[in-house]
Amino acid sequence: MSTLVIVESPTKARTIRNYLPAGYKVEASMGHVRDLPQSASEIPTAVKAEKWAQLGVNVDADFEPLYVIPKDKKKIVSQLKDALKGVTELILATDEDREGESISWHLYQLLNPKIPTKRMVFHEITKEAIQKALKNCRTIDEKVVRAQETRRILDRLVGYTLSPLLWKKISFGLSAGRVQSVAVRLLVTKERQRRAFRTGAFWDLKASLLHTKTGFSAVLVSVAGKKVATGSDFDSTTGQIAAGRNVVLLNEAQAEALRTKLVGKAWSVTDLEERPVTRKPYPPFTTSTLQQEANRKLRFSARDTMRIAQSLYEQGYITYMRTDSVHLSEQAVVAARDCVEKLYGKEYLSPSPRQYTTKSKGAQEAHEAIRPAGNTFRTPQETGLNPSDREFKLYDLIWKRTVACQMADSRQTQITIQLQVEDAGFRSSGKRIDFEGYLRAYVEGSDDPDAALENMEVILPNLKIGDQPECTELENIKHETQPPARYTEASLVKTLESEGIGRPSTYASIIGTIIDKGYAQLTNNALVPTFTAFAVTDLLEKHFPDIVDPSFTSKMEQTLDDIAAGEAQWLPYLRDFYMGDKGLETLVREQDSKIDKDAARTVELNIPDVKVRIGKFGAYIEASNGETSVTASIPRDLTPADLDLEKIQTIIRQKTEGPDELGRHPETGEPIYIKIGAYGPYVQLGDKTEENPKPKQVSLPKGVTPETATLEMAVGLLALPRTLGMHPETGAKIQASLGRFGPYIVHDQGKDGKDYRSLKASDNVLTVTLERALEILSEPKKGRASSKSKAALRELGVHPDDEQPINIYDGPYGPYIKYGKTNVSIPEGSTVEDVTLEIALELLASKSSSGKSTRKTASKSKSTSTKSTTKASTKKSTKSSTTATKKQ
Repeated sequence: MSTLVIVESPTKARTIRNYLPAGYKVEASMGHVRDLPQSASEIPTAVKAEKWAQLGVNVDADFEPLYVIPKDKKKIVSQLKDALKGVTELILATDEDREGESISWHLYQLLNPKIPTKRMVFHEITKEAIQKALKNCRTIDEKVVRAQETRRILDRLVGYTLSPLLWKKISFGLSAGRVQSVAVRLLVTKERQRRAFRTGAFWDLKASLLHTKTGFSAVLVSVAGKKVATGSDFDSTTGQIAAGRNVVLLNEAQAEALRTKLVGKAWSVTDLEERPVTRKPYPPFTTSTLQQEANRKLRFSARDTMRIAQSLYEQGYITYMRTDSVHLSEQAVVAARDCVEKLYGKEYLSPSPRQYTTKSKGAQEAHEAIRPAGNTFRTPQETGLNPSDREFKLYDLIWKRTVACQMADSRQTQITIQLQVEDAGFRSSGKRIDFEGYLRAYVEGSDDPDAALENMEVILPNLKIGDQPECTELENIKHETQPPARYTEASLVKTLESEGIGRPSTYASIIGTIIDKGYAQLTNNALVPTFTAFAVTDLLEKHFPDIVDPSFTSKMEQTLDDIAAGEAQWLPYLRDFYMGDKGLETLVREQDSKIDKDAARTVELNIPDVKVRIGKFGAYIEASNGETSVTASIPRDLTPADLDLEKIQTIIRQKTEGPDELGRHPETGEPIYIKIGAYGPYVQLGDKTEENPKPKQVSLPKGVTPETATLEMAVGLLALPRTLGMHPETGAKIQASLGRFGPYIVHDQGKDGKDYRSLKASDNVLTVTLERALEILSEPKKGRASSKSKAALRELGVHPDDEQPINIYDGPYGPYIKYGKTNVSIPEGSTVEDVTLEIALELLASKSSSGKSTRKTASKSKSTSTKSTTKASTKKSTKSSTTATKKQ
């Protein structure tokens, strides 16, 4: 007897093959093999003339989906059919979630096996797990497949119905995804709050005190028995003290007068409180919490986190990475507790095994939390992974979190001391860690538990009521309230999950789409919405409020869960959502005539006589200028929250009157202008003329505004790049300059390449020395690097035509194959280990024949590689098809 096992990826296939008996062969489907058509070219000729064909769903025939096999999957399907010949059994072993169930169903429909077929699922790829799964195969779960299909149809209906409306009314190429639109609205709402925010200022005093040679600090909390105002007492929309707050608001003069009054006066301890605090360890990771913590600790994007976790899972290092569950199996609990006892000692072990309960709204796929795979947990050092690689760092994070969840509580003491001097009350707060417990292994948001523990403790001297510490310094300090923080990927993921919007397994692709479509820019780890995001959100809120209503979207997720559980019917739900008097189709048709194009392209910011519009090339200002109007582009780094009347006037003035002149260049006598362009403010040397069509321009450094720029600084910037000197070992020149990603130094070695390094925040590109540059160059390189200077992830071999190397490198959009000047992305569903020289040659040949640029080819490859298969499969055949059955 021989058995064919089908999984998604070659890496997973290779790992599983090690644990299967003789007579089993494993093939990979490379992700999905069928999907709805992504372009008109994929629509079968037989139905191309049908009105619904472009939508890919026949809404008049019980929402029958049109499934096609993408061009790049036809060869794979053919190979799978060939592999099926001669075997006596088929096992579909795709992932255990809804997506995996759907892939197995599509494979079954396509291959139409005439042999016994089983569905095998497992949570980790270990010998024990695979052997156990082989003994417990089941049938394909039709209800789960139906829920996934309903989700896919819903997403297609929303996207393909609303997106064309956005193209017509605002700008071509925009999209209105079901979950994506709600996420964008969250970003816009936060930015609106920042626009409405008004800064409030307040003053207080800070004292440096000394008792028994131990220093500590205290802050002012009351004057004459009345509470002193803090940031929480202000109304964020007025910048004034909120109504009903009975507090003392000190200005600078009052704070200084109080400080002068208190200098030299006696201090006394009036109260002292010690409060014991117990902190319990966090649950093990779910998909959502892993994305959040990897973003906070490792600065990984959600997309990167999921890609790296997928690779770790397929290589057998961790359990399945798409889960909402915080549950740990008994073997996992035992393995974690064993690690604690061996590495930290029995005193760090929790008295009894800990189990956690999933609390996230609408949690599903409740199998087990993300943890190290196996009955025993390999330490990060025992995995053989490279400590400098991202796979090692993510495994280390998962390992620490899992082990820590079985450790003892952390015991701490919070100490509060009240002090009095004249009629002013001060408070000093401290913290003592009595027992680190789980914090010895894992501190949320920190890479180094030891350093984090040191920072946590605030040691106070041994004081008692009546003691009179000495005041060594008393200073008055100004504070300003801060606007609401923008979402980071971590905080957006947390909000989406808590609101039940979408599913954690989709968050990575949703955030990626938001950035790719120009709805947000990622700046200093914050997601900053664009003016386009404002325009789209305004339109959807006014005309399609349910689509961007978090509670409405959350209810949709709950209905999909009910369909998966067999508690709701998919067809009535789709009919109710799309058709009828209040359905989406009708609503779009009605609203189309009501939406004014000019109004839709205008972003309302409540600035008199000024309009912000969305144009073909981005956002621009349209303002009144006497009897005429003037338009000017908005710099891309100017955010909606920061666009005020003063900045608008500067942009308009430069457009109508010309740029501001800083002065004349001391050597050439040419004027030096401060200008504002699409990428922000910059300096320009001289005027643009026929003889000088491209005058030298240099962007202002980060943190420098047109108002703070000086002539001396401008002259220095225009002199860049600065030659600092020669490298003592290579004799090659070292220069300092400014680039797209900020100030940098470059070690130019000619044919041997250029070594670029970013300058630190404390370095000044205009004054950095050769000695400092050599110090930076001697440090290990981090971040981006060219393929010439960075190591390849894999060396595949040489091209048979010219013997040039073909290697795989890690790029900002994932791994890619490089041959000479040709780059091509690795198809989605494949990992670095899956790609052979033969596969690389095939991908490169396909790239060459297409004649398209790398980025476009890679994008197309990614968008289609996970799609799949044949002609429309009718609902009739869907219902009558035999699901995979257990071998009797």
